Amino acid sequence: MTGTEDNTRKRLLDQAERLFAEKGYAGISVREITAAAECNVAGVNYHFGSKQGLYMAVFQERWASRAMRLQQGFAAALAGLQDPGLSDVIAAMARAFLEGPWTDEERRNHIQLMQRELSDPGQALGMIVENVMRPYIREVKKLIRACLRREVDDEQLEIYILSMLGVVLYFFLARPAVTEILHRKYDQDFKSDLVAHITAFCLNGIQALNQEK
Repeated sequence: MTGTEDNTRKRLLDQAERLFAEKGYAGISVREITAAAECNVAGVNYHFGSKQGLYMAVFQERWASRAMRLQQGFAAALAGLQDPGLSDVIAAMARAFLEGPWTDEERRNHIQLMQRELSDPGQALGMIVENVMRPYIREVKKLIRACLRREVDDEQLEIYILSMLGVVLYFFLARPAVTEILHRKYDQDFKSDLVAHITAFCLNGIQALNQEK
């Protein structure tokens, strides 16, 4: 691929990501995407095969790539700990989302793309679950199991992990509402307070798994 072709492909991805996030798959046409990217309509077929191919590329190359950066931050936070405990795992999860390496534009696109895909699930959701969510949940399960004093079945543990993610994601997704309600700036001090709160809150719940039935 030449430099010009590579630049065209990037422009298509940039504009498609923005427009799919703003209007959804059905709400935008190939012509609108190519007009925004300042390229020929044939460019979509040449680089991605179809509108659907472009949509999937946005999720594979942009959405999944950003999600992997969060997971790398989670792993890095635990890498220096010889024997991470439950609180370490929860704090690392919260910190990866709340203090993650995304720009405001990346965060906005990421959230809007996922919200639209969840409202009308398609092929992209299957890719996200299999390539991003399952591997992450599998890694978190392994870390939590190492901290538990008794055996817990997979489904029960996965429900706890999804509940933890639900708490973390609320503070990640509802940032404007949270700051308005609490009259706090979303600065480093506030993020540290949120990480401490989420850790304590989720720890109280997951420690129930250590209790005998």
